[in-house]
Amino acid sequence: MRSVVTGIIVLMAAGGAWGSDWPQFRGPNRDGTAPDVRLARSWPGGPKVLWTVKVGVGFGGPAIQGGNVYILDRVARRRDVLRCLDLKTGNEKWTFGYDAPGRVGYDGSRSTPTVGEKYVFTIGPFGHMHCVDKQTHKAVWAKQLSADFGSRRPQWGFSQSPLLYKDTVIIAPLSGSVGVVALKRATGKVVWKSPPFGPMRYMSPQVTTIGGVEQILMMSKSHTAGVEPGTGKVLWKYGGWRCSIPINNPLPAGKGLIFISGGYGAGSVMIRVEGKAGRFSVKEVFRLRRLGAHIHPPILHKGHLYVQFNTKREKDGLACVDLKGNVKWKTGRRPNFDWGGMIWADDHVLAMDGATGILRLIKPDPQGYKEVAKASILGGRQIWGPMALADGKLVLRDQRQMKCLEVGAK
Repeated sequence: MRSVVTGIIVLMAAGGAWGSDWPQFRGPNRDGTAPDVRLARSWPGGPKVLWTVKVGVGFGGPAIQGGNVYILDRVARRRDVLRCLDLKTGNEKWTFGYDAPGRVGYDGSRSTPTVGEKYVFTIGPFGHMHCVDKQTHKAVWAKQLSADFGSRRPQWGFSQSPLLYKDTVIIAPLSGSVGVVALKRATGKVVWKSPPFGPMRYMSPQVTTIGGVEQILMMSKSHTAGVEPGTGKVLWKYGGWRCSIPINNPLPAGKGLIFISGGYGAGSVMIRVEGKAGRFSVKEVFRLRRLGAHIHPPILHKGHLYVQFNTKREKDGLACVDLKGNVKWKTGRRPNFDWGGMIWADDHVLAMDGATGILRLIKPDPQGYKEVAKASILGGRQIWGPMALADGKLVLRDQRQMKCLEVGAK
């Protein structure tokens, strides 16, 4: 029920129905789920590869909307290029590029484009934000996060993906003077700015509802906060969990619960945010001090979290945790999954092993790890980019190529 309600809220907030699309970071609801896709239960010889295209190095994920695939690519440390490909064939339809010379640690692309009815919104690794018209393939307006909002570029570059809310696009400059910002979609005009609540790292804004109040959930290096989407008012903030380099998004888990996790010894925490008469309070529910998820948030399914507890130090693999903090099982190193992405669809989890390029289909079950199918799909190393799933087609990438697989049920 929670996922259905959340989906309806986000669809209404975005101002249009996404259908079976995957139009933004982590899918239609920004929770890693594809709610209306039916998956094949076996892969004899592996899923069919519909197409393969070359991409530059990096970690930027694809978005899928209206039969097109959008990816913000990076070319030779000189340019960012928004590419639009045909979902069925992989043929390039159009591109939009701009000069952005330089390099960052773990070089390459970073964020996922956000695709609306008329425009595509992107943020490049050096803070260049563009609103690109899908018909003319030209920029309607542009911002630069450092120059316009005082953002300080993190060591691994700007990595967030914009969020659409009603007629605005939400970003989080997280500078010394501003936290979250709402811009008019069509013009880029600033609608509101929230007060600051900590420096930027690598997370993206998302919409959630707590205590009957819709809000923008965002994390800085020092705080997790809820921001009123119509005014920019900070409704609450929590600083009880700290990570030196937080990367993955906090996960709303229903009834005011929010799961926060990271690497570098930060571990994980579940908090409960409660709201009454417009006033909010935050309580800690449980803490897992040794177990942390380095890059990707978990998948929430029937009251359980399926999370990759892998950091630079710990290799606990995929784990199942209930909403009281009880760890039901862990895969450890067999299989481990490294820092690969995950998607929930059709009561199953698609999980990429970020070190080997093996894709697995998993039946989520609190009783134990249940692998349904697996296939070697990608190669190389650092296969950490998020995947996208729409119309039975899974789009995923490594450091040199992007592939489209047919994983839907016939």
